[in-house]
Amino acid sequence: MPRAIIKVQNMSKTFISKERKRFLRPEKRKIQALKNINLDIYDGEIFGLLGPNGAGKTTLIKCLTTLLIPTEGTAWVNGFNLQKEENLVRASLGCMLMGERGLYWKLTGRENLEYFGALYHVPKEKRKERITYLADLLNMREFLDRTVETYSSGQKMITAFAKSLVNDAPILFLDEPTVTMDVHAARELRRIVKELNREGHTIIYTTHQMFEADELCQRVAIIDRGEIIALGTPAELKKSLRVQDVINLGGVIPKGVAEKIRAIPGVREAVIKDVKAGMSTLSVMCDNSRKILPKIMEVLLENDVQIEYIKPQDVTLEDVFIAETGRALSVDTSELSKEKKGEAGGKV
Repeated sequence: MPRAIIKVQNMSKTFISKERKRFLRPEKRKIQALKNINLDIYDGEIFGLLGPNGAGKTTLIKCLTTLLIPTEGTAWVNGFNLQKEENLVRASLGCMLMGERGLYWKLTGRENLEYFGALYHVPKEKRKERITYLADLLNMREFLDRTVETYSSGQKMITAFAKSLVNDAPILFLDEPTVTMDVHAARELRRIVKELNREGHTIIYTTHQMFEADELCQRVAIIDRGEIIALGTPAELKKSLRVQDVINLGGVIPKGVAEKIRAIPGVREAVIKDVKAGMSTLSVMCDNSRKILPKIMEVLLENDVQIEYIKPQDVTLEDVFIAETGRALSVDTSELSKEKKGEAGGKV
């Protein structure tokens, strides 16, 4: 049985928020960002934390890296207790949590890495060697000695990634590391993450892009509304879906159409996602696509839906999320909470 390098026990985090109302005193409201999380992350694995914006991924990461104090519960990181041995916890970690916002823009990339290396007590000579190594690993030589304010968004994210590696820690936390990178840079970063893992680093990787998790992670936890709703290998989670087929349809699709398609016998779920410039994707999970597709087309024609394409696809991790929650990953959880006030919390 592999060793649990991170062990989370009954962890919850509640924030108190003030809701302002015109001419009235602000009302305090509880927002429970994490709800009784129990989780083991094994030594030497790439572990994915997946979910939409506002699901609780970053809150969990901030608790595990000592940036936030849990309201309840605790954790052990690299054998050290989160609340009682926080300095030893921090010494075990490399973190990329705020992307480019975690850099000093008036300093050069090299000066940033020197500064953060010193904060981690990396000896001066070793620090210089490490920065040279990272500059070569991440192709940073072209911009390393320019001030960060002159960098492109992708260069800033690469520098933030280098910052997480400067102390050569055994555990890496990478929070949405490719979010502003172009396709080539993101692909290269994923390649380096795999290489770091082969060298023995344990990597916790948060993303809302399911294909990244599928490519990188040995195990994943899907988080929604502060709770872990699914946990396992990508293959296990996809196999757990009791569906035979997934059909994607693209076009101009009104929201109400999904509900009508859900009513067709044999359809397990239908969700509209990825709305851009009036175009949407309708994802339909069903038992037998050949049998059900004519009935789907009948509903679409009755509702004057303009269809651009219809294509079957393999089950993905996003389909697992849709099956568990009834909505797409592109739906921001925090926005849903605003629409349904009081559902996740109450007045204090």
